[in-house]
Amino acid sequence: MNWDEDAAEEPRLVAADQDGEDSAVEAALRPKDLDEFVGQEKVRQQLDLVLKAARQRGATADHVLLSGAPGLGKTTLSMIIAAEMGAPIRITSGPAIQHAGDLAAILSSLQEGEVLFLDEIHRMSRPAEEMLYMAMEDFRVDVIVGKGPGATAIPLELPPFTLVGATTRAGLLPPPLRDRFGFTGHMEFYSPAELERVVHRSARLLDVEIEADGAAEIAGRSRGTPRIANRLLRRVRDYAQVRADGVITREVAGTALAVYEVDARGLDRLDRAVLEALLKLFGGGPVGLSTLAVAVGEERETVEEVAEPFLVREGLLARTPRGRVATPAAWAHLGLVPPRGVNGPSGQQGLFGA
Repeated sequence: MNWDEDAAEEPRLVAADQDGEDSAVEAALRPKDLDEFVGQEKVRQQLDLVLKAARQRGATADHVLLSGAPGLGKTTLSMIIAAEMGAPIRITSGPAIQHAGDLAAILSSLQEGEVLFLDEIHRMSRPAEEMLYMAMEDFRVDVIVGKGPGATAIPLELPPFTLVGATTRAGLLPPPLRDRFGFTGHMEFYSPAELERVVHRSARLLDVEIEADGAAEIAGRSRGTPRIANRLLRRVRDYAQVRADGVITREVAGTALAVYEVDARGLDRLDRAVLEALLKLFGGGPVGLSTLAVAVGEERETVEEVAEPFLVREGLLARTPRGRVATPAAWAHLGLVPPRGVNGPSGQQGLFGA
């Protein structure tokens, strides 16, 4: 059986990555200024000072680095920075820049004051990265013409611009690049109260009638991520439109999300499959990652990078030197009783198995 073709899954409803539908809808739902932006209070206030000071000086804003998990608003903030500075924005990504010439072509076409948004900046090629050092600091790049001993470096002056870099893995950025950003902001996961505000705002823009307890139900299952909250809202809206009276209440939201297999803590089918395998097949662990992946019929990387981060953050699973271990909260969440002798997330049993 060809698992790659026959067992291909549809995109996860609770995935924080963006899909085609998200791109189209989020363009309408994105806030246009800092006052309208919900959450991230510290980053928002600090960034407000940076932008206001730059406008008062009549200068371009310092380069900005935004880090954090997908779906927390890094792209939205980059667009707000351009709007607040009254400047156009150019959007590209690290994987798209594989050669220094690619970056030189983008930089040489920038207008004065323009904002360059570079998503997943940690995935840029090393030659392009080294070219970016000089561009950020001196607004100049050296274009190499020719090869070998006859190669010549032609200096190219650049207009002042603002680079906004976004990364989900700030630790992969080399220190020389990280130090050239004038402002660094880390995006935190949202609280349920903040996500309720996001849901209410999005429902108003989508012309959806929603009650307070309905918004709270969606927010509580959104894994701390506005992008997921907006996606769940759209799916609950569909359910309310087809099978209810169009109004999103707590009951409607709960029933709709049960249809889409998103439980009360935001776990979906894959998350629960990992937990059920760990608890029912391996007694709570410890168990190796590869063994756990085989048990749920997924690739090792899928379990490690897609399911585990949220399970660990929720305190349902622990990574130990001996393998993956379920916590007492995991047993409680699935309504199971841990075997006698299992003493918490360490997976250690008492002396002589007692």
